[in-house]
Amino acid sequence: MPELRTLWLTALLAFAAPAWAAFDLTTLTGLLAQRKSAEARFTEERTVSGIDGPLRASGTLSFTAPDRFARTTLEPFPESMSVEGNVVTLKRGSRSRQMAVDAVPELTALIEALRGTLNGDAATLKKYFDARVDGGPALWTLTLTPKAGRLAAQVRELKIAGQGSDLRSVELWLSGGDRSLMSITPVPAGSAAPAPR
Repeated sequence: MPELRTLWLTALLAFAAPAWAAFDLTTLTGLLAQRKSAEARFTEERTVSGIDGPLRASGTLSFTAPDRFARTTLEPFPESMSVEGNVVTLKRGSRSRQMAVDAVPELTALIEALRGTLNGDAATLKKYFDARVDGGPALWTLTLTPKAGRLAAQVRELKIAGQGSDLRSVELWLSGGDRSLMSITPVPAGSAAPAPR
């Protein structure tokens, strides 16, 4: 029996290794493209130079393919940002403002990083970033490094981690050393996304 178990483990590793090695950007985006909508709760910590202690926020996220993304912050105060097509809508209290996504190149790239990941759109990600994928389908990390231009001068790296087709965290490092880490908890389909506590 020990020989049979050894043979079984050897065969399993032989088959698993090529599949693991083949998990690249194309495979990851194919996995992500299967999901057409998602809702989640988030908590975020931002470290900003000159400010003691991290800044914290929490709220909800939603995505509907192909191009609608919304972030609603509930704490420390209500505000929201929604993106649909080429239009960004910002709301805080009774004030609302709209602008074109492509009016600010840095904003365009960051929005497309999120939408491109959620959509499973490898071409969009490659347009703005050098992309590296680590891990496998069950647990993966997508590291995006800006290629050039104004975004590269401001953003050092964007690291998105996930499990299967779910995003679980988004970490942003700015060139000056400031950092934000958003932890994401998916909400099962058909469930409401209650306010985080």
